[in-house]
Amino acid sequence: MCAFIIFGILAYLLGAVPTAYLVGRLNGVDIRTVGSGNVGATNVLRSIGKGWGIFTFIADAAKGLVPAWLFASLAIHLSGNEGNRQYLGLAFAALAVAGHNWPVYLGFKGGKGVATSAGALLGLSPVIFGIGIAVWVPVFLLSRYVSLASITAALAVGGASWFVFRDDPRYVLPVVFSLLCALLILRHRGNVKRLLAGTENKIGRSSRTPSA
Repeated sequence: MCAFIIFGILAYLLGAVPTAYLVGRLNGVDIRTVGSGNVGATNVLRSIGKGWGIFTFIADAAKGLVPAWLFASLAIHLSGNEGNRQYLGLAFAALAVAGHNWPVYLGFKGGKGVATSAGALLGLSPVIFGIGIAVWVPVFLLSRYVSLASITAALAVGGASWFVFRDDPRYVLPVVFSLLCALLILRHRGNVKRLLAGTENKIGRSSRTPSA
C-alpha cells in the first residue's frame, strides 16, 4: 500500500510539470499571457513555433504514459502484490491527468489534458489509443480544428472502452475511461462555444477569437 501511495503522489507531481509554461519561459514568453492563454501544446505551437509545439505534446504525453505503464509496473513489483495492473495504471493515469489540469506548480491552473490522456491511453490500452488516433487524425485534417478533433476522439474512446473492456466484471475500466473522456470534453467547453459561434481558430488560419 505504501508503494501505491508513493507512486500515486509521483504520478500527480509528474503530470503537474507544466511543460508548456517551461518551454515558454525558455523562449522568454509566459504562455499564459499569449494566444489562448492555455498551458498546452496547441498554444505553444501557435505562439512559439511548430517544433516547440511538437516537443510539448510529446513531453506531455510522456507524463501520462510513464505513470500508466511504468509506475504501475514498479508499484506492483515493489509491493509484491500482483493485483490488477490495469486498474492501478488507470488510477495513476487519472492522477497524472489531474496534475496536468490542476498543477500545484501553477496555482492549480493548467491545460486540458489531451496529450497527457493520449500518453496514458497508449500505456493502458494500445487498441483504444489506436481508435482515438484513427478518429482524431481525419477529423483534424478535414476541419483543421484541434479542439473538434480532440472532442470527437474523446467520444470515440469513451464509447470504445465499453466494447474493449466488456469482460470487466465490475465495469471499472469503461466507467473510469468514460469519466476521463467526459472531463476532457468539459475542459473544452469554451472551444465548443466558439465552434458553435464560428470563431474557433483553425491550425494555419487565424480567427477573431483565440482558441486553445
